[in-house]
Amino acid sequence: MQHSIYPFRPGRRQTLSLFGGAAAALGLGALAIPARAEEEEVLTEAQVLRDPDIPVAGNAAGDISIVEYFDYQCPYCRKVEPELRQVVSDDGKVRLIWKDWPILGPMSVTASRMALASRYQDKFVQAHEALISINSKLTEAKIREALAGAGVDMDRLDRDLSARANAIDTTLKRNNDQALAFDFRGTPSFIVGKFRVPGVLTKAQFTQAIADARKAAAAKK
Repeated sequence: MQHSIYPFRPGRRQTLSLFGGAAAALGLGALAIPARAEEEEVLTEAQVLRDPDIPVAGNAAGDISIVEYFDYQCPYCRKVEPELRQVVSDDGKVRLIWKDWPILGPMSVTASRMALASRYQDKFVQAHEALISINSKLTEAKIREALAGAGVDMDRLDRDLSARANAIDTTLKRNNDQALAFDFRGTPSFIVGKFRVPGVLTKAQFTQAIADARKAAAAKK
């Protein structure tokens, strides 16, 4: 499948230059990004691709980044997860960044806060995999059971939830600001390299998006 390429409308400053060239829609339809000053502040390469408060899965030294904005209660996020992980594993050179965007209610926020708190004991990836695998409506009991089963120290988690509350909530706000600035309309939504891809992708579409991102990066060297 060929990508449909749509230009962004970049702002006057250079902070949007990372995403200023084109957006790959993979037939899903790309949404133009209005260039407002506040958006320029949140759509920097450092904040979108290299947020130090969000651990990296896949190959941390990879040449292409995939950023997923997701919700643990989103059935489409659960559906796409195995495809995404397989593509990242097969490729071997992709940095995978999961950005919690809990838009489906209070329990989504609870799950995201607990997952982000788990990073303080180096269990974020395990927490994410456990929570995204829950195929029923989330409850706090189910969340805690899944995290404990993934090897998360729940006493430590509770302490970090309290002590690190401001940092966790700041990360969630930053993720939300980015998703809104990208004009994403729901979960899952992706950044692949320098391309914005709203919606669910197949394994083949992920592979094509990665190839296009590498081609675009090589063309600018």
